[in-house]
Amino acid sequence: MPPSNSKTANKPAAGPNVSRVSKGEEMAGSYGYHNVAEGEKQPLVDEVFHKVASRYDVMNDLMSGGMHRLWKAAMVAALAPPKSPAANWQCLDVAGGTGDIAFRIVEASRGAAKATVYDINSSMLEVGGQRAQKRGLEAQVDFVEGNAEKLPFADNLFDAYTIAFGIRNVPDINKALSEACRVLKPGGRFLCLEFSQVEMPILDKIYDQWSERIIPKIGAVVTGDEEPYQYLIQSVRKFPNQQTFASMISKAGFEKVTFRNYTGGIAVLHSGWKI
Repeated sequence: MPPSNSKTANKPAAGPNVSRVSKGEEMAGSYGYHNVAEGEKQPLVDEVFHKVASRYDVMNDLMSGGMHRLWKAAMVAALAPPKSPAANWQCLDVAGGTGDIAFRIVEASRGAAKATVYDINSSMLEVGGQRAQKRGLEAQVDFVEGNAEKLPFADNLFDAYTIAFGIRNVPDINKALSEACRVLKPGGRFLCLEFSQVEMPILDKIYDQWSERIIPKIGAVVTGDEEPYQYLIQSVRKFPNQQTFASMISKAGFEKVTFRNYTGGIAVLHSGWKI
């Protein structure tokens, strides 16, 4: 489905008495629908991804009906990595442990681009490293473990920063956005693909039922554990809506901030530039 720009006003999220957060710091105390103390969210999120790492991309297919592949393809097309090795172009892909986005970027550049996959979860990185070897991409893709809130990279280093379906799992989103801006070169681009607020009538209700009732059950069958997928769906419901998150990106120092809805707002591509 072709993307469309969103201009609708904020509205409460669907779900049992749940509202989307209006500030990034509010996500730090939110583990799905549950409030947690400072410092407790990250270990809980880590455990979720340790559990699902080996089946993560399979579950993405089942959760999105395969649509995540189209959304990611659109993200990489928007990024348009250069195809010349002379560009010495480098991308940092955060929370991309399995390598899905990084591989797509390298392949879109015909092998010219370099990508660093950065993820806090060792199980996800292990899966990504194995996949890179099978694809013969070890020379183009590096894997680094660490926290998105404190990147171990120099200022003005990368040409692009990408993050797909991962920013909502970062406790302090504002810190992560600030770090993204810091490590990008002037003229560098920030792209974030994330689930968001469905803005198409009827589709929003269908999606509510599918995500709340069906996806955790599918997760239980495929991975043997329903709880991680309950968290993942609940984190989508709590995440700031399109306009709120765009404002957070601007406050982090990015300019020319825009967003584009995919499939009625189920997913959204956020873009910003470091000028």
